[in-house]
Amino acid sequence: MPYAQKNRSLQDAVQISFWLVGVLFLVEAVEMLTRMNFDRFGIVSRTTYGLVGVIVSPLLHGSTAHLIANAVPLFVLLTLMHWDRQYRAGESLSLIWLLSGLGTWLIGRPYGDAPPAVHLGASSIVYGLVAYIITAGFLVDSWRAIGMAVIVGVFYGGIFYGVLPQNGQISWEAHLCGALAGVWVARAMHLRKRRG
Repeated sequence: MPYAQKNRSLQDAVQISFWLVGVLFLVEAVEMLTRMNFDRFGIVSRTTYGLVGVIVSPLLHGSTAHLIANAVPLFVLLTLMHWDRQYRAGESLSLIWLLSGLGTWLIGRPYGDAPPAVHLGASSIVYGLVAYIITAGFLVDSWRAIGMAVIVGVFYGGIFYGVLPQNGQISWEAHLCGALAGVWVARAMHLRKRRG
């Protein structure tokens, strides 16, 4: 199959990513306009009501600065994912989203007796996509995949310090679970294809 038929155009990939990231800004705008706080819908570890956050927490951010910090790398990574059809972006993104959320729900820390920690933000997805693209670079028989892995590793590889345990409000658990989900999804998708 010719290369042009296998992959989307860069313009199409940018448009898809623009709309996906736009949903995050829409949620933030609704919060600001209605003066409602959706943070309570984030992941609250090992609680029944906290399971809602597995699905919605990547859409929620504690502040506009938090949103922008996640939106920029998310846009770049989603564009790379959607640009190459080998990555099966829809399926891969869905699995990373679900697995990183479930992992955070299982291992995330509460804040003791006070209100429990609420894990939110798209950083779990960012870590998942970085790990996915780097891992896929070793598994996909493609110079393009190797090139993308190198580029992502150079520009975003430093974020993996964020998976180390730390005190404070940053959810290192979500970062860790996102990264592990990205590695697992890349292996599941691409090792299966190589063996098949």
